[in-house]
Amino acid sequence: MLQTIASLCRRTLFFAAGAAALTGLAFSGLSQAQDAASSRSGRPRALAPGVLKVIPPASEPGETASPPSPLIEITKGMPDLNADPHFMAKSDTIYAKAQSVILRRDVWGLEFAFKPLRMIYVDVPQPSGKLQRKPIWYMVYRIRNPGRHLKPEPQADKYGHTVYATGAVNFTRHYFPLFSLKSHEFDKEYLDRVIPTAIPLIQRREDPNTPLYSTVEISRIKIPVDGGPDDHGVWGVATWEDIDPRIDFFSIYVQGLTNAYRYEDDPNWQPGASPGQGRDYLWKTLQLNFWRPGDIVNPSEEEIRYGLPTVAAEERQQYLDIYGQETWVDHRWVYR
Repeated sequence: MLQTIASLCRRTLFFAAGAAALTGLAFSGLSQAQDAASSRSGRPRALAPGVLKVIPPASEPGETASPPSPLIEITKGMPDLNADPHFMAKSDTIYAKAQSVILRRDVWGLEFAFKPLRMIYVDVPQPSGKLQRKPIWYMVYRIRNPGRHLKPEPQADKYGHTVYATGAVNFTRHYFPLFSLKSHEFDKEYLDRVIPTAIPLIQRREDPNTPLYSTVEISRIKIPVDGGPDDHGVWGVATWEDIDPRIDFFSIYVQGLTNAYRYEDDPNWQPGASPGQGRDYLWKTLQLNFWRPGDIVNPSEEEIRYGLPTVAAEERQQYLDIYGQETWVDHRWVYR
């Protein structure tokens, strides 16, 4: 009797194990099928809520026009134009009109979303021809084109004067990125570097089904206007090497998300100055703040945290001074 019960138990365990194995194979096959379908459709891997930080464009109507300012190329570069006319009012001359010029332009903006800043060890080729294993800091990001870009449209008011309103226009864009990582305590800035040996490793780790473009490759991709829920955007990765392990407070600056800019003219500009002198352009840039409560011996991506440090209210001012801010925000738009 006991032998019969034992035999039945063994058979039950055998069939249960077989069923579990078949179930595992089924789930494995289903997962592989889903990955293959995702790869064919270009759909990125689903992320947990809150993993992807999405920052919409922050275009403003005032950015479509520059404030009234003199055109130094005319007012200073062509002094012979400053003459008293005989048959017209002086206010109608080119020189007079160039004293106060408003430049208008379309302003577009792209949506930027990013995953947590991470690290990966990569064998990087050196000038000597050898490989050196280094910790590479990287950020995986997504670019989307939400459309409804700003366009100044002339209109006539009730007095017949031309005024400008802000309309919306849709068009595709290319993204020409520029990433820089700035250490606030050491006042040192690192530009991102394209590291070909790192991208396949990052791709395999993050999402094998979605191509990750380097900061050079992504500039070749046309980004169409938002296609709705099926628009998964264009994914890229920015990489940095040789980051000082001592840094604790730093920001990543992202340029190329908008064409909004400001300019400042040098009052001491003189005719004959070299090209590029006399006018400084400041481009609207996204500033992402991070802090890292780690050490220099064993750096870990788990210690890199997005936002400003978690401190008591009375201690916030010193950190605002470190990041050069007046308000307690995790990201902001600056001109630099």
